[in-house]
Amino acid sequence: MDDKNSSCCSNPNEEAKNLGEYWCDIYTDVDISTLGWYEKESKPSLELITQCGLPKNAKMFNPGCGASTLIDSLLALDYSNLIANDISSCALNKIKKRIGTKAEQVQWYVEDLINPNDLLDLPQLDLWHDRAVLHFFIDEKEQNTYFNLLKQKVKNKGFVILATFNLQGATTCSGLPVKRYNTKMLQDKLGINFKLIQNFDYIYTMPNGEVRAYVYTLFQRN
Repeated sequence: MDDKNSSCCSNPNEEAKNLGEYWCDIYTDVDISTLGWYEKESKPSLELITQCGLPKNAKMFNPGCGASTLIDSLLALDYSNLIANDISSCALNKIKKRIGTKAEQVQWYVEDLINPNDLLDLPQLDLWHDRAVLHFFIDEKEQNTYFNLLKQKVKNKGFVILATFNLQGATTCSGLPVKRYNTKMLQDKLGINFKLIQNFDYIYTMPNGEVRAYVYTLFQRN
């Protein structure tokens, strides 16, 4: 198992460290099925990943994945080159505990996407899959850092899945402000070297019954 940072919420940048601790507090001593973004099965993501037609050894990067069950599902489908990232090791530890010895098959990066260090050493990626981390970067400089990393790491003909709150979506999540997007805004951020393959609005129902409006997009690098 490649764990680039196993200590809880450790980051040389103080602001990132504080944010990591914030998310650790959210994930510690909690049943993740009660969290507002929990999915028993990540159906929209899985459908888009299937559409990509990637081989089982494709390099799949899941930035800001929290304790997502998508990792479990991809392992069950025999994908063998998964990379999981979150700012909080407490979140990733939820996945590790859940999948047991299969955690050895995943590369783990505890790091802030907008203060990348070890993430700069990521291999060239076949897939960048982001459900619900991009919208936390509300500052344009943060967004530029995120997209610069993406553009550096997604290979030619590689795929990008971005799922964020759409323009009718929530303005805050877990007490933090968010940036809402539509497909054109995401296309503008990616630039002309990424072709839109599919997009759709999606209404997610939270465990408490409330709903949140998302936009899902699939792009391919030209």
